[in-house]
Amino acid sequence: MLRLRLRRPCYCHLVSILLVVSITTGSPIPSSSEWTESYEDDWDVTGGRSGWYTVLSNGSVPAVLMPRNHSHDLPPTPSPEQIRQMEEDTHRQFELLKINYTRLLDELDTELKEDLRSGRHLPRIVDKALRLFNLKQVVQEVETSVMSKVSCTACKAGVGLLQHYIRVGKTRDDIVKITYQFCVSLNIQPARVCEGITELFGGEVVYVLKRINLGAEEICSFVIGDACGDVYNPYHEWKVIFPPVPKPVVTPPAAPTPGAPTFKVLHLSDTHFDPYYQEGTNADCKEPLCCRLTNGPARSPQTAAGRWGDYRKCDTPKQTVDHMLQHISSTHPDIDYILWTGDLPPHDVWNQTREENLMVLKETVAQLTETFPGIPIFPALGNHESAPVNSFPPPFIQNDFAISWLYDEVDDQWRHWLPSSVSNTVRRGAFYSVLVRPGFRVISLNMNYCNNKNWWLLLNSTDPAKELQWFIYELQSAEFSGEKVHVIGHIPPGHSDCLKVWSRNYYHIINRYESTIAAQFFGHTHFDEFELFYDRNDLSRVTNIAYVGPSVTPYYDLNPGYRIYYIDGDHKATTRAVVDHETWVMNLKEANLYNYPIWYQLYSTRSAYQMPSLLPQDWDNLLNKLASDTKLFDLYYKHYWKNSPVRPPCDAECKKRMLCDLRSGRSHDRKGLCQELESRIDANTRTGWRAWIYNGLALSF
Repeated sequence: MLRLRLRRPCYCHLVSILLVVSITTGSPIPSSSEWTESYEDDWDVTGGRSGWYTVLSNGSVPAVLMPRNHSHDLPPTPSPEQIRQMEEDTHRQFELLKINYTRLLDELDTELKEDLRSGRHLPRIVDKALRLFNLKQVVQEVETSVMSKVSCTACKAGVGLLQHYIRVGKTRDDIVKITYQFCVSLNIQPARVCEGITELFGGEVVYVLKRINLGAEEICSFVIGDACGDVYNPYHEWKVIFPPVPKPVVTPPAAPTPGAPTFKVLHLSDTHFDPYYQEGTNADCKEPLCCRLTNGPARSPQTAAGRWGDYRKCDTPKQTVDHMLQHISSTHPDIDYILWTGDLPPHDVWNQTREENLMVLKETVAQLTETFPGIPIFPALGNHESAPVNSFPPPFIQNDFAISWLYDEVDDQWRHWLPSSVSNTVRRGAFYSVLVRPGFRVISLNMNYCNNKNWWLLLNSTDPAKELQWFIYELQSAEFSGEKVHVIGHIPPGHSDCLKVWSRNYYHIINRYESTIAAQFFGHTHFDEFELFYDRNDLSRVTNIAYVGPSVTPYYDLNPGYRIYYIDGDHKATTRAVVDHETWVMNLKEANLYNYPIWYQLYSTRSAYQMPSLLPQDWDNLLNKLASDTKLFDLYYKHYWKNSPVRPPCDAECKKRMLCDLRSGRSHDRKGLCQELESRIDANTRTGWRAWIYNGLALSF
């Protein structure tokens, strides 16, 4: 079966349970005159930064890095008869679903049965949703972050039903039990997955929904974004405050000096190490994660989990991680520092505990420390590090749901590489700022506070932990000090998983400090890609770039991979810009076939795309070429999938979505950012409204 999967999220099956199983399943911002003062629980927005500027006896500024300065196809268009037949089949499926829902509701709750008969209490949106629901499509859309009205309807049905149960006085245990019965009866997931998900997530979802005064439309617009409308909610509209300092006159960036010294930087992301991976087990199971003993033996050699990993829904075996790190250590002995952008635990999101996730964190830190002794590592927190996944309560949550269990341990573990001065912000919100070299700073953001699958943000999404306000302070201080900054994080700010209001504020920050921020680095999607940022007042001028690194995990249909960057190093005219980057992969098919994994350089960017440099304008020029040059786009598509032999074909609609993703450093604003680009692709491919309708119907099935 062909699947249109263009932006893979790493929250995986959570929302397919919380939006589908959901069927069952702030503090004021300071004024500009107060922006450097302490606020919200007397927390200092500066994070104790002044301590980082202690001058040593020799007059130098302490830094983390002491570098060696090396130089170093979708289905064919259906016929009218096929379309008619699909419509009839769909109608029958919806009728059956409606019957099944009504029967299930009757069995679950006599009160609700009476409500259905009398038309009382049950929200109209729920009754409508039960008639217009396609479970399989919802699961696919949630899994790929490519949402439609179908997922929106599912969300509204789930939220409406949950709110109904809360209004009639159902307890948390009652709601968890009902959710479990929905999950099992409708075959959304196997019974043990249903049980684990409802137990893990039921408590916090009920806790949040009891404490907010929002309707299903507002909640689902918040969680899903564009596909669920743009419902205005004053409680979730906010703006960061900038200091009263004029933006410096922008000087067009110059390309790094050819032949100048460079830093060699390793980027690791989305390891998703599975300690329970077992060769030979069933790789084609019905659960969100396979290739484990609990999935049983394979029914045939074709469905058996490979020795080094699998293209199906399986995560990374330990020996594959070990082999990759050994390969990197021997092939790249001249690495100056490492960017590590999160997502360590596997995708068994129904079966996780805090203790087990912390175990994976500690083991990975120990392994990296042993493999790369003396090499600085700059980490960022992924959305899978928490248990349950995506659950990152803001600091004002101080009960059993509090996130301190994770942040305190993260601070202890990251202390292997980071100075003690960052402990305050790490324990507060898992973000920090460090001086790598005089004039060069790395800022790590906790992108889980932009994650729209983090239900805690429904309580108050206004700059959780004051992270963005702190970010502005760090950037303004860097601007005053003449520093260049690299920003790292997990979820790319333009990804559909990032809240629209958060992403909009972040975009504004990047625009204001474009002369200070030399590059950005993220993970999360598992693909090899990038995002561009444009002048807010002139969309023809590109201002910045976010590099999105490939995943180590093959989950799913991918080859494992990692990135190597060459950064403008220490010299008088340094820009700290990315000079070039390489993507390295392992051919998983051949590794399993010959039991001999080989890591190789898939491509070098400037050589592959014939780019004079990697300045933002050069990336924008490449994007424009990709829209018109079919061969060049095919090459990019190959790299995007890390040369996976099982990658699906890409038609005109797929191409439009992919290229729009590259142009969208601001989430949920495709119309504003991509309209002209999509029109050019349509003109080149002669895609009209008839083909658009036919393709849409085909994808629905």
